[in-house]
Amino acid sequence: MTKLDQQLSVFSLGGINEIGKNMYVVQYANDIVVIDCGSKFPDETLLGVDLIVPDITYLIENSDKVRALVITHGHEDHIGGIPYIRKQINVPIYATRLTIGLIEVKLREAGLLAGTKLIEITSDSTVDLGSITSTFFKTNHSIPDCLGVVFHTPEGAVVHTGDFKFDLTPVNNQYPDIHKMADIGSKGVMLLLSESTNAERPGYTPSESHVGKHLEEAFHKAKQKVFIATFASNVHRLQQVIDAAQATNRQLALLGRSMVNVVKIASELGYLTVPDGMLVEAGEIGSLASERIAILCTGSQGEPMAALSRLSRNNYRNVEIHRGDTVILSSSPIPGNERNVSKTVDNLFSLGAEVIYGSSSVTGMHVSGHGSQEELKLMLTLMKPKYFIPIHGEYRMLHQHRILAESVGVEPANIFILNNGDVVDIKDEAATQSRKVTAGNTLVDGLGDVGNIVLRDRKQLSEDGILIVVLLLSKTDGKILSGPDIISRGFVYVRESEDLIDRASILAADTVNRLQTGQEPLNQWNVLKINVKEVLGRFFYEKTGRRPVILTIITEF
Repeated sequence: MTKLDQQLSVFSLGGINEIGKNMYVVQYANDIVVIDCGSKFPDETLLGVDLIVPDITYLIENSDKVRALVITHGHEDHIGGIPYIRKQINVPIYATRLTIGLIEVKLREAGLLAGTKLIEITSDSTVDLGSITSTFFKTNHSIPDCLGVVFHTPEGAVVHTGDFKFDLTPVNNQYPDIHKMADIGSKGVMLLLSESTNAERPGYTPSESHVGKHLEEAFHKAKQKVFIATFASNVHRLQQVIDAAQATNRQLALLGRSMVNVVKIASELGYLTVPDGMLVEAGEIGSLASERIAILCTGSQGEPMAALSRLSRNNYRNVEIHRGDTVILSSSPIPGNERNVSKTVDNLFSLGAEVIYGSSSVTGMHVSGHGSQEELKLMLTLMKPKYFIPIHGEYRMLHQHRILAESVGVEPANIFILNNGDVVDIKDEAATQSRKVTAGNTLVDGLGDVGNIVLRDRKQLSEDGILIVVLLLSKTDGKILSGPDIISRGFVYVRESEDLIDRASILAADTVNRLQTGQEPLNQWNVLKINVKEVLGRFFYEKTGRRPVILTIITEF
């Protein structure tokens, strides 16, 4: 082995300086273990992009060394990228029972389930992955079956907390394994990777059990239909909605594919208890008394095509929000989604709905699944790491987490705030950060990746529009038989710009004639197209200051 092979290396391919797209890597010698494989939503600049997943160039280049993908829990920002990554590398996936159920749905839809090895683990499992042995401990979060992971390596233990809070009165009685965490810390932790989502929030995060009574109270007060939007994967919240519906004698409809899928899977696996006869189809809502129906839907983040957003625009088949209906947003906006959520809320108010949204401390309709400052300090105190890397958060969150770590005794020089791709190498208990691996975004549109060139064209189309130049040439002598005809979409209105279009048509014809003069007909259509595009591009920029996408279509007769 080389000197590099004999050291421990830890880095992120996603999840640092951002919310979502979580993917972390632990490597020792020729053994690589990947933690989580998440996705995140695009912003408005990424036109037509459905999802963003990590760039796994490093893993593809070292695919013979990748031993496993270990999943901490079943939220989209930790499993959403699995179908796209699975197409490029196929390694065993280790996850808890519910998480495997959610992963199976994704892989089945992508036609990849049959060839994928899914291995169920619990907090008591031990997994040997070459020179790295993995053990686990229970944590709380807003979905059942969450685990923290300990990677035992020749250089010492690396702990990845996963997403966590310390909820001492959990709704599903899955308590955080504090004693096991303390035991891990007492045996020595070389490096801790701990999530930072709520590092700016003082105190403790309230228990999920606080939400149930507020939901039931709102259901009792509602005089007509109740719509409630939350994350489909927040199974604890779904159960409390079901309980509130039962307590108020309401039947429940599910809107949104992910909501239907999660309720089905969680019910089949025993994580949700739904009374017989409670669930109804969306098409039955109109035939039920409005005070006897509740609708559980996706769209709490204002996603344009999710159920709540479509309802707010009166664009959901067979279901409408009427004046006097109650709409509850049982969530907080993920950073970057505030504008979409605000637009949805505005639309709901305009329909005459009673909308309950905003600060969770005021409405009581939401508590975070992430630990606040005192819980982050408790995790640091239990683990007592020599080195610390704050993960899972934007820079200000990582920075605040560093301050918290220093306050409980971690040496400032032993704390690393990284970017995705920055590698921390540990050898003989000495840690350094001096190199990088390839990291970035893979943009997913439908079933395929979107390259930068495609994205650039989309941006140009959205800003400057498109021009199509159509030419008919003689097959014998290459002369123009018809055209050039110029079609404008999103660039200029033709009826108001006839002179501009006519001059452009003459210019295109002159360019083709010049290229065809004095030689055999030019059959290299690419040359003709490129020259027409360049000439018209300069002309339109000079006249309008805009650069439309120009397509030239040439046919022969």
